[in-house]
Amino acid sequence: MSENPATPASDARASAAPEASAPEADAPAAASQTSAAQEAPALGATAVSAATPRRGEPMFPDGTGPAADPAGSHHERRIRSFQPRRSRVSPSQADALRRRWATWGLDIDGLSRIDLDAFFDGRPVVLEIGFGMGEATAQMAAADPDTGILACDVHTPGQGNLLGLAERNGLSNIRVANGDAIILLREMLAPASLAGLRVYFPDPWPKKRHHKRRLVQPEFIALATTRLAPGALVHCATDWEPYAEQMLEVLSAEPTLENLHPGFAPRPDFRPLTKFEGQGLDKGHIVHDLLFRRRDTEAEPPR
Repeated sequence: MSENPATPASDARASAAPEASAPEADAPAAASQTSAAQEAPALGATAVSAATPRRGEPMFPDGTGPAADPAGSHHERRIRSFQPRRSRVSPSQADALRRRWATWGLDIDGLSRIDLDAFFDGRPVVLEIGFGMGEATAQMAAADPDTGILACDVHTPGQGNLLGLAERNGLSNIRVANGDAIILLREMLAPASLAGLRVYFPDPWPKKRHHKRRLVQPEFIALATTRLAPGALVHCATDWEPYAEQMLEVLSAEPTLENLHPGFAPRPDFRPLTKFEGQGLDKGHIVHDLLFRRRDTEAEPPR
């Protein structure tokens, strides 16, 4: 099974394209914690204990699972669009983390460049930011085994749940990244290395004073598109209509992207209907999908 291949961060930054510079200091700075984290129950219990550690104590002191703060003080702190949640990890989730993290997990420390070809055995790779409990991610991975999914989140129970689902269903095309998605994009992924970007049901931060914490902002999209190969698909979805309008405005204003539909898109068949989404639809929520494609480099209009 593939390990976590990487090159030194100093070399990675030196080889990065000029357009890969950091977003402004008030940009949202992380993997968004999706509301979909409520979508699935825990896997069945195993014999491995997963007692919740006391405040300040590491959950995996032996280094066999995700770190509590992988980037530490290595990088400038920015406004976060997420809140790490590490409590209520079930025995089976902890077991999956301990057994699979070394080969299928990745701490986003910002200190090394990921070799995606080696990490995913040559598959094209889609980055999914915020996967909740991972059921939809596992379904998409099963439906498209020739595409790798780099699934990024900060929700430890969800990380363990997704690794357990991947193991039980033989999904070797899933890798789980723990930490800040901005650091992942800026420091650890090469330009034009991704075949797609998925952001499903990110935290809407409904209060006006918190809108700056929303993940989908111009600075984030400008950074993310530098990591997308020509033709890569950007797919966002939300059931919060004001956020959907903001997403449409931000994505439409990015000159390297083109909208595949006149406005919002119908839900594509490859995005599964999650339990959380079904609950929202039962309450009368309207889910908006957005599908944009990275333009060919030659066809990019001037910024």
